[in-house]
Amino acid sequence: MTSRHGLEIRAAAAAEAPGLAVLLGAAGHVIDPRELATRLDAIRQGPGIALVALEWGPPSGLVVLHWYRRLEEARPVAQVTTLLVGTEERRRGIGRLLVKAAAQAARNAGCGMLELAAPESPELAAFCLATGFIPAGPRFLRPLRKAG
Repeated sequence: MTSRHGLEIRAAAAAEAPGLAVLLGAAGHVIDPRELATRLDAIRQGPGIALVALEWGPPSGLVVLHWYRRLEEARPVAQVTTLLVGTEERRRGIGRLLVKAAAQAARNAGCGMLELAAPESPELAAFCLATGFIPAGPRFLRPLRKAG
């Protein structure tokens, strides 16, 4: 999907499950690689996508989003349910590229808004604000189309 300086962002495949299991485990989310592969396949079959950032080795980052309809919105809303960059890979623009790729995937799915549940850390809140999200109660929202 996206490539920059040796970094590729593309749809996550079951083959990345072992590396993603390590990445998720480091963040405190222990998932067996076989189970993770099954979950990635389920996401691919449903209204959502998992995107992985790959460099020269194991995955550097992951973003998972799902889209859904809300009565208040004319277009579906895409909700980021997972956004993770490896500890050693942070502060290199990988998270920003993952959000950009997620926004493009959401646009392609016909969504009008990208939503992220209110982050618990000040660093993540600052990241959300720096990448175009705006506070909206207990979550952050990011319009996918320019007002006009």
